[in-house]
Amino acid sequence: MNDMTRNDTGTQDLIAPLQQEGTKAVLRTWLKKHGEVVRKDEPVVELETDKVVVEVCAPCDGVLNILMKEDTAAEPGALLGRVSQATPAPAPATAAAPAESEKRPEAAAAAADLRLSPAVRRLVAEHDLDPSQIQGSGRGGRLTREDVIAVLAAPAHPATAEPRAQAPSPASTSCVPAPVANMPSASGPEATHVPHSSMRRRIAEHMHHSVTTAPHVTAVFEADFTAIINHRKRHKAAFAEKGVNLTFTAYFVAAAAQAMAAAPEVNSRWHADYLELFRDINIGVGAALGDKGLIVPVIHRVQDLSLLGIASRLQLLTEAARSGKLKPEDVQGGTFTISNHGVSGSLFASPIIINQPQSAILGIGALEKRVVVREIDGVESIQARPMAYVSLTIDHRVLDGGQTNAWLTRFVEVIQNWPQDA
Repeated sequence: MNDMTRNDTGTQDLIAPLQQEGTKAVLRTWLKKHGEVVRKDEPVVELETDKVVVEVCAPCDGVLNILMKEDTAAEPGALLGRVSQATPAPAPATAAAPAESEKRPEAAAAAADLRLSPAVRRLVAEHDLDPSQIQGSGRGGRLTREDVIAVLAAPAHPATAEPRAQAPSPASTSCVPAPVANMPSASGPEATHVPHSSMRRRIAEHMHHSVTTAPHVTAVFEADFTAIINHRKRHKAAFAEKGVNLTFTAYFVAAAAQAMAAAPEVNSRWHADYLELFRDINIGVGAALGDKGLIVPVIHRVQDLSLLGIASRLQLLTEAARSGKLKPEDVQGGTFTISNHGVSGSLFASPIIINQPQSAILGIGALEKRVVVREIDGVESIQARPMAYVSLTIDHRVLDGGQTNAWLTRFVEVIQNWPQDA
């Protein structure tokens, strides 16, 4: 992503993106040093929100002048730095810290062989870590601060066995501090302190805002998955020939879009003086990022997509989310969200917190065989069927019980009566 403003001095400003989906952004990591030569469209800085990490690229060839330090809130349009052909001014003390690796040559040499941010480089040097032995979870396998912190937090790691006697240098105080294990407490057990990542803090703020803004109410139905299981068995190979993995989530997205006709208010947004009903159905699907948190890529205009189109788009977004390659537009504009919490074994979750400013969120529990009663040719029989709990958590300012149940009724009907030849 490239945001810039040209000024009269021959330099070009490096600014924070103007579109952020209403969330706060934090300047996460400078990928280049102050005074370093950069090339046009080369990533130079990472910004992080609760939804996505965005790379901001150099607007032109030149020399980078860093103006904003790491772990600083970056409002839309904020000036992050400048790129100029002129010799840069001395770096601010808070923007580029002296390399701790100078004190530890072996760690410095290992860090130099990898593309590490200054914050990560300082952290591995301070704790005498070999970055080549740590699995990176960032884009392209890049090592992140969370990766290093996770290693330090491990009980068996020598860096956490006992606190260092040496006080941290001023250079290291601007970074996220490394966790300190086995801290004795007079009133409780020993504990490990693991600093929150920027993403975790943003998620916490977003969730707190939702539960304090909207009164949450959850309704629960049960759905028989026999029809979609049979359909998937018959068509999965044909989808695979087109390079598309047909998952159950694709059916959920399609059924949710059809259910909107039964209660259009589910696809809406509350305002103080009116309710905004959306024509487009843009459905977000929660994608877990392990201990880092959750991200919600959005499938836009689902009402215009076939099952193949939904499955294809879902596959692309899921792969991008797991590899850290989502673009800002991939997480923007959602009008409804699905939480498929059953993939991790949960039968039921309540309340699933609404993704504000949306009005509802669908929860899908784990699939399991249950004994149910079915009427066949007028005779009741006991059968084992693949069943799952499905829930709709609503903003009670927007929706009442009748609308909620009408939506869930239609959703279950679509799932249970899926046409086998479609």
